[in-house]
Amino acid sequence: METELSKKLGIEHAIFGFTPFPAVAAAITRAGGFGVLGAVRYTAPDELARDLDWMQEHTGGLPYGLDVVMPAKKVEGVTEAEVEAMIPEGHRRYVEETLAKHGVPEFPEGEASGWRITGWMEQVARNQLDVAFDYPIKLLANALGSPPADVIERAHRHNVLVAALAGSAKHARRHAEAGIDIVVAQGYEAGGHTGDIASMVLTPDVVDAVSPLPVLAAGGIGSGEQIAAGIALGAQGVWLGSLWLTTTEAEMHSRALTQKLIEAGSGDTVRSRALTGKPARQLRTEWTDAWDDPSGPGTLPMPLQGLLVADAVSRIQKYEVAPLLGTPVGQIVGRMNSERGVQEVFDDLTRGFERAIDRINRIAGRSH
Repeated sequence: METELSKKLGIEHAIFGFTPFPAVAAAITRAGGFGVLGAVRYTAPDELARDLDWMQEHTGGLPYGLDVVMPAKKVEGVTEAEVEAMIPEGHRRYVEETLAKHGVPEFPEGEASGWRITGWMEQVARNQLDVAFDYPIKLLANALGSPPADVIERAHRHNVLVAALAGSAKHARRHAEAGIDIVVAQGYEAGGHTGDIASMVLTPDVVDAVSPLPVLAAGGIGSGEQIAAGIALGAQGVWLGSLWLTTTEAEMHSRALTQKLIEAGSGDTVRSRALTGKPARQLRTEWTDAWDDPSGPGTLPMPLQGLLVADAVSRIQKYEVAPLLGTPVGQIVGRMNSERGVQEVFDDLTRGFERAIDRINRIAGRSH
């Protein structure tokens, strides 16, 4: 699965795998793809440095990248405490009432959430970059559009390519004008924050909009045949995220959640603002239903909603409260019906790709 972009980056297969788990990212790179480590959960620079050290030791000199969350426009002089103070008391009560309804225990005394959504704050992402550029990363991706201009310039000084996700051709053109190197066309089917346009329509639209910049197809892709379809539509590779959640290398820390993913069908996700305040595709649960219920207070805008629910989500995960337990995941979850190693997933993808190419060649009368 070689393309011009994969050759440029020195990878065997034009498969870019986004994941929050270092072990998965490293395994993707070792399998011949391009592992991209999500940085949003790292609130302290030394934590990111520790895991990038580990990546260095487990990728054998092969290329990998980092995904950060940076708004293109900076909000000056606003601290996390000041943002938290904007959360209405009624929303805090609704969180506690919903947790109590499902019997979610409090944290033990002295214990607090190990995760905060401070990775959405620009300064946190900039601190992550101060660490990342000390490592030989080959790609910097941003999940909230184009990074600020000085970040793009800094990446290019370090010979690091910059990628940005787009949900429409208009967004993609903005990325091209900002000077990014790769556009990820992320369709409606994808897990996490998505737009309203499906991959089959979005991919060729974005390819046409930003040519000759390389485009990666994303959203609803989990087989080699779908990879072949993305490349047939003009993409130079694919960006896969959800597919890795049920790999044996994934550090989900919850058997109950892994089992829910394995049992879920493609219709068991929903685009909800419950997690971050922006529409994000995730497993449909009684937690998402509560926030989408017209009788409730409704969600808050980003980043207020993420700060509001961070502790609650951690409690739900810690105690594995099944009706509320969920995660961002795309519609491809319907094909994620077993636990497999990353290499086994890659083997399946490459076989499916070969089957698709053989089928097209037979139709075109080119088979031997």
